[in-house]
Amino acid sequence: MHFTVLSDDSSAQVALTEQVETVLDREVRFVKGVGPKRAEALGRLGIETVRDLLLHLPRQYEDRRHARSVRELEVEKPAVVCGTIAHVSYRPTHGPRGGVLQVQVDDDTGTIALVWFNARPRWQKSFPVGETISAYGSVTFYAGLQMVNPDYEVGRTPEESEKFSRILPVYPLTEGVSQRLMRRMVASALEMAADRAAEMFSPARLKEKGLPGIKRALRDVHFPRSMAAQRAARRRLCYEELFLFQTALAVRRAAVARREGMSFKVGPNVDRRIRSLFPFEFTEAQDRVIAEVAADMRSPRPMNRLLQGDVGCGKTVVAVYAMLAALAESSQGHQVALMAPTEILAEQHYLTLESLLEKASLRTALLTGALSAAERRDTLSRLAAGELDLVVGTHALIQPDVEFHNLALVVVDEQHRFGVRQRLELRRKGPPPDVLIMTATPIPRTLALFCFADMDVSIIDQMPPGRRPVATELKPPGRWEEAFEAARAELARGRSAFVVYPLVEEKRDLDLTSAREGYRQLAEEVFPDYACCLLHGQMPTARKREVMKGFRDGHYRVMAATTVVEVGVDVPRATVMIVQHAERLGLAQLHQLRGRIGRGEHAGRCFLLADPGTETAERRLRVLTETNDGFRIAEEDLRLRGPGELFGTEQSGMPEFRFYDFSDLALLQETREDAAAVVAADPHLTEPSNALLRRRVLARYGKRLGFADIG
Repeated sequence: MHFTVLSDDSSAQVALTEQVETVLDREVRFVKGVGPKRAEALGRLGIETVRDLLLHLPRQYEDRRHARSVRELEVEKPAVVCGTIAHVSYRPTHGPRGGVLQVQVDDDTGTIALVWFNARPRWQKSFPVGETISAYGSVTFYAGLQMVNPDYEVGRTPEESEKFSRILPVYPLTEGVSQRLMRRMVASALEMAADRAAEMFSPARLKEKGLPGIKRALRDVHFPRSMAAQRAARRRLCYEELFLFQTALAVRRAAVARREGMSFKVGPNVDRRIRSLFPFEFTEAQDRVIAEVAADMRSPRPMNRLLQGDVGCGKTVVAVYAMLAALAESSQGHQVALMAPTEILAEQHYLTLESLLEKASLRTALLTGALSAAERRDTLSRLAAGELDLVVGTHALIQPDVEFHNLALVVVDEQHRFGVRQRLELRRKGPPPDVLIMTATPIPRTLALFCFADMDVSIIDQMPPGRRPVATELKPPGRWEEAFEAARAELARGRSAFVVYPLVEEKRDLDLTSAREGYRQLAEEVFPDYACCLLHGQMPTARKREVMKGFRDGHYRVMAATTVVEVGVDVPRATVMIVQHAERLGLAQLHQLRGRIGRGEHAGRCFLLADPGTETAERRLRVLTETNDGFRIAEEDLRLRGPGELFGTEQSGMPEFRFYDFSDLALLQETREDAAAVVAADPHLTEPSNALLRRRVLARYGKRLGFADIG
């Protein structure tokens, strides 16, 4: 299944570029003013090369260009002030750390005090009364206007001083590196290497996009001529970063489109036979998505589709339809694999499929780590011989000894819980199969454009009839007992409840109730009249299966669990979800958890027990009380926590970005369209004008290109 999307063949232009940029890749210790010791400190910031130093961007800027009169100063805002030193006083304090130095500065409109703590008496000599002084700092009020520990220069107005009359960068720092030192080192790096940075875009494109060239951008992002120039420079760096990523995806998408896959005969007869197996009518949204999937399967190009839908919308129905469509031509000996991230979810899928497909006469198997060695050998033998039509499993499906006879369709559930390489391994178990990836964690359109630009996306945006939204309440400390009272009332009606904890066991440094401790409290103190059980990911597989079956069958009425129940647990009688320390979980995760309840004939109630600590944290949680729309919740989660937190950067395989922060959605769309146009005109990036682009794409994404098509 390996194929070449781009190869790293050299050209004269690439070679020339490499020579020009060599200085950027030199060790940072060779920058003037750095040396081995400071290079070691910079290493703690991830700065190893000259390029790294140039791309270590300021976190903010101090605009020191315009002095304000004392009358114009605003409390809690930084400013430049200039006046005459009117009075200097020094007050000793107890202890060895010096005293308080206060310098009174007057201008024509008022007076402000410049204050230094831990000062030495001799410092007074640095402030001659009657001399001009310029100062920059944050204005506070304490018995009058003051600046504490300001930056200053005596004897010069702001216009005459290099410290002022300019915009200064403020960098993320580490121990042993001050702002002044970092500014000097960056300035040296700019002098040494900025003019060696190769330009990736033509003058025409830069003009069209209103972007500065790379040399100008590097200077203006560190020491801008104006704040407008700084914003333009940062936008330029974001554009280039996104353009590289979108180009990599576009190249991959073009390569996938050229591949030959299987073509399935999904016509009216097959459609009618499949629908007859379901005891209900499909929703309009399911019908629409099924039509998209069927069209993909009829095409000779391998399907590469992401299926999104909120909790309970019926994604599994679409997946089952696709599986049956792939298996409809029995003479072809097609096989289908469904991969889930946990044994609980795999078993849940297997049980659901068995009940749905009992009329279909399919040969099915469950392949997880829980099988005995003999059971595993038998399953693998039947799979390789073509004696199994459908296999459901966990990562056990991608072990080296797993062989398929004729794998035609791969369905991956909860895609963000798998590493990218894991998903790729399943695709390599035979000729290019069709791939359908499902997720019940709604992915904001922003993120879908970003991470799945090389996939087709289907969305089920309609709930089946009778599925009611879960009522969600946020309970602060002092009102937590109300949630347990509500749970008791539901238990008295014959229903069941989940109580979720963020930890399996207590940790000394975290004041949180663990699942083990919570289980003990629930069983002995809170719900002594009802059978309670404990479920967490560290339990042996057999015990987890036993507990889940007992809870599903009603032998246990209350389950204390970790977030392992986020997916794969379907207990129709469960109507209450209590989440302890909800402030420690993401919104998308909390939305998934509450999707475990209200799946039967009775409505669900979810209680978020939280001590948010801040107004912002409380506002974040209140989103869940206001809406059951998973896409709106995911957008909020993305805005507040970023994509890495939403999905887990390591698991999702999402690239890390130096510059882009998802605040400029228009730029995301713009780079996608621009990259698509470039790749449409030059699919392999072999034109001389794309030589540097090709090199950059290979350097940053070459290892990813082989598996970008599976998310």
